[in-house]
Amino acid sequence: MHRRRVMLIVETSLVYGREVLRGINRYVVANEPWSMFVDLRELAYRPPAWLENWDGDGIITRSTTPALAEQLKAWNIPTVDLTDIYGDQGLPHIGTDHEAVGRMGAAHLLERGFRHFAFCGFSGHNWSSRRYQGFKDAIEKTAGPVELLEGPWDSSSALTWEQQQAQLCDWLRGLPRPIGIMACNDMRGQHVLDACRRISAAVPEEVAVIGVDNDELVCELCDPPLSSVMPNPQRIGFEAAALLDRLMKGEAPTQMSKLVEPLGIVTRQSTDVLAIEDPLVASAVKYIRQHACDGISVVDVLQHVPVSRSILERRFRKFIGRSPQAEIRNVQLKRVKQLLRETDLPLERIAGLSGYDHPEYMSVVFKRELGQTPGQYRTQNVKGASRRFR
Repeated sequence: MHRRRVMLIVETSLVYGREVLRGINRYVVANEPWSMFVDLRELAYRPPAWLENWDGDGIITRSTTPALAEQLKAWNIPTVDLTDIYGDQGLPHIGTDHEAVGRMGAAHLLERGFRHFAFCGFSGHNWSSRRYQGFKDAIEKTAGPVELLEGPWDSSSALTWEQQQAQLCDWLRGLPRPIGIMACNDMRGQHVLDACRRISAAVPEEVAVIGVDNDELVCELCDPPLSSVMPNPQRIGFEAAALLDRLMKGEAPTQMSKLVEPLGIVTRQSTDVLAIEDPLVASAVKYIRQHACDGISVVDVLQHVPVSRSILERRFRKFIGRSPQAEIRNVQLKRVKQLLRETDLPLERIAGLSGYDHPEYMSVVFKRELGQTPGQYRTQNVKGASRRFR
């Protein structure tokens, strides 16, 4: 049997690229095998010089410069582009929904009660700009403007590392506190946390920081450990392999670009705080987030914070914009969504783990709040791949 020859130009120096390769492998294992050449590389490294003369069947690439994109189209080799630095390059593309990443980071910081927000990104990178746009749009709906600082990604800048960190320190000194800051990725989050340490800004009490990619090594090396939005690179790799398989069989792509939503957030010490001015509300919210999935009610919350229900309701609406019951429901539904995305558990088990006595009632609440059934949500978020992607 002839094995299709496929080149994978995907960086192995970053956890994102390695997880993309895992997703590609998941598809290949479950389908016809390929003869694959994996170009071990850094993200910005040039493709091999002999690519122009390579006699292969298909390419998946994360290093597609505008010039290479034009060459690939001219060579007419089936190609799936995973690059997200430059924007649309006219090739079939699978990538992260970066604006959804930004919105998820914004929701995480808003839930912690912050009223001031900032974004720290890299200049000249489409993915960073889109994450900022999603973050900015979500914040400005309820909380006002977002401060922005962008800097260079690579070492081509005329400024030294110390000069760049000095600029970042000056920026942080001028921001109001407490403040929630989203960094465009975990590396940038580490930069922000280093600058906070240099100016003696308390994290997370004065400055809460969240990154993106959930690179566990980078996040744990940060001081304090960095919270991070998890994209879904394994699913991106799986979808890219499935698309390339169809292209190599002569099928036309049904859509030129497909975006994959992030999986969720891993909360670590850098955002483990509630920036709520009212100590009573802060205590109640912390209790709800710890125990909502145990099936608590507002009565249980009132036993934890000794005030009347009417006072608690008024203070909740003043400081977090929703009722105690709505906060309990919000935490429970987040847990339901996580279990639907990441496990094969039946609805009855998911209901029990999320604080619901009956799966039927859970389904009613889920449909009312999210506009789709749990089954529809699960199908939409694990479509075409193995059940669990991390």
